Amino acid sequence: MVQDRPSASELVDAVREFLERDVMPAVEGRVAFHTRVAVNALGMVTRELDGAAELEHAERARAAALLGHDGDARDLERELAERIRAGTLTFANPEVVAHVSATVRDKLRIANPSYLPPDQQASTT
Repeated sequence: MVQDRPSASELVDAVREFLERDVMPAVEGRVAFHTRVAVNALGMVTRELDGAAELEHAERARAAALLGHDGDARDLERELAERIRAGTLTFANPEVVAHVSATVRDKLRIANPSYLPPDQQASTT
């Protein structure tokens, strides 16, 4: 870690809060829209900095269990998708359904937790 305080997450959150509290009320039209986009993007960055490593570890462990071997999370997900397309793994398998559901839920927790039911927005897999 290069710096102790403020952390990268705290810096990003401070910029997001500035845009949300000070800039958004003072602008309108196209600038207001782009400010909202920036606020949302910075929220996503903060959530990724704060929790993506844990979620990726869980995703990798689930995929490795389904596939019978470990590897890079992206490679495992690619292989899992290929097996689903080929029909060698199907959604008739409850473990496949559980993995895909948990992976999508975790990705939404980073991208936009408001798309999830309130009881699933902050919990982990």
